[in-house]
Amino acid sequence: MSTLLSKRTALDAQGRFQCITPESAGWEYVGFEAYSLDEGQSLSFIAGAEEEICLVLVGGHAEVTLNGKSLGKLGDRAEPFEKKKPYSLYITAGDIASLTTTSPLELAVCRAPGKGTFPSRVISPEDVGAEARGVGNNKRYVHNILPDTADADSLLVVEVYTDEGCTSSYPSHKHDTNAPPTETHLEETYYHRLNPSQGFCIQRVYTDNRELDECMAVYDGDVVMVPEGYHPVATIAGYDSYYLNVMAGPIRKWLFTWESGHEWVNSSIYADKHNG
Repeated sequence: MSTLLSKRTALDAQGRFQCITPESAGWEYVGFEAYSLDEGQSLSFIAGAEEEICLVLVGGHAEVTLNGKSLGKLGDRAEPFEKKKPYSLYITAGDIASLTTTSPLELAVCRAPGKGTFPSRVISPEDVGAEARGVGNNKRYVHNILPDTADADSLLVVEVYTDEGCTSSYPSHKHDTNAPPTETHLEETYYHRLNPSQGFCIQRVYTDNRELDECMAVYDGDVVMVPEGYHPVATIAGYDSYYLNVMAGPIRKWLFTWESGHEWVNSSIYADKHNG
């Protein structure tokens, strides 16, 4: 099995089934955890002195406090395939957030270095930008939870929906070289969900020289780590895909380079073929 694929595990005592740290991933910036919580469970998260956290309520509801002050009940969808925009909570360095679930809750915890530059805040659905990208068999729908235009020190967080039989994160692109304004170095995790849940999708991670070239069958609840290289996703007939991306690096800007051989899929040649 590829070392880039983190399989969903049995729940630990806190309800966690994914735990990726910079140390376990062999990189510097991105940490990711996923929880499946029962109604009535409580958890707290403290952002370290040099850390920031984004909690994404992937599905379900919870009563949330920030530094002991109630933020009320957050959550507006039971599961991600409702395709409603999510509620999230940005936690700046040194702050503490606690939640008590008021329904079953699927929670994603996104971590990266932080300096405490920006205050903690709720990211409501109204704060989340939505856009359709691509055409034909390369179309997907995106929720920009924490894009590079929003306040944060390091974190970039986005969720993507891809219908059965389509590709996404495609044409193949990479962001592993610090060469702004052309490209920035961003580590990335893909937290995958499939609908129906017994399905799978395919993700490939590869570099130009093919020293890294991994192709993985990814199941519901798995995480793919992208330390470098291109990283397209392909769905399988009968199964829709959702994934939550977490990115971070030395420069908080999403600048990437297309793989030249496939960039034509962005062009009118491909679009005309499917719109004609």
